[in-house]
Amino acid sequence: MEPERLEFFRNLLHERLQEILGEADKTRTDMTGTGAAAFPDPADRATLETDRNFTLRIRDRERRLIAKIREALERIDDGSYGICDICGGEIAEKRLIARPVTTMCIACKSSQEALERGRGV
Repeated sequence: MEPERLEFFRNLLHERLQEILGEADKTRTDMTGTGAAAFPDPADRATLETDRNFTLRIRDRERRLIAKIREALERIDDGSYGICDICGGEIAEKRLIARPVTTMCIACKSSQEALERGRGV
């Protein structure tokens, strides 16, 4: 891949990483600000807890995405970014734009998903 395209993807990944980290900071601030004691009504407390659990699930998914972003940045540094882990072919730029952390070309990913569906995974 050309150096200017690698730089484009590096910037894209850094921007996404900063977005996620910013949201994590906001969540931490929000969760320490209002406790269940501020809601004497049990229904309000239950709603607060449900919302917090939902937010924490999202943050857990983002935590895993952070690891994938860091791995993608390492692949850019070592020259393996944009190369499919399965077949060794080049990953289409459209796919990388849609999912910059991907490690598989569309053909290999489709094949993997078909196998998973066949096994009921």
